[in-house]
Amino acid sequence: MSDAPRTSVPGLTVTQDNEFFFRAAREGRLEIQRCTSCETLRHPPAPACPSCRSFEWDTVESTRRCTLHSWTVIHHPQDPAFTYPLAVGLVDLEEGTRLVADISGVDHDDLKTGMELEVGFSEHAHGEVLPQLRPAGGQA
Repeated sequence: MSDAPRTSVPGLTVTQDNEFFFRAAREGRLEIQRCTSCETLRHPPAPACPSCRSFEWDTVESTRRCTLHSWTVIHHPQDPAFTYPLAVGLVDLEEGTRLVADISGVDHDDLKTGMELEVGFSEHAHGEVLPQLRPAGGQA
């Protein structure tokens, strides 16, 4: 029997359209999907471009710089995979797309709309590496 804490967090569903994102996260990079027909960036990854419906795409590497658009602090229900209270933010990436991730290294009372953050990475449930928002400039 495993000593790992029981979690209700499902494992990642990796497809041919999002595998690049999770591979890049494991390597400490944030990649964004780009339509090669109209160059629209999109996140989360998807099979077709929402602007021109093309199925052709490549990726661009993000600067990982972002500003906080909105956030919430979760207290319940709690899962052993996370530390509570858990701040989760929606950020505007410098490239123009948005990303949702948990926030680390900032007191929840200090969170402000428009504050500068950066995307780092941390290990989550099941050993997956996912984006995590941190103060800009590596202050966390």
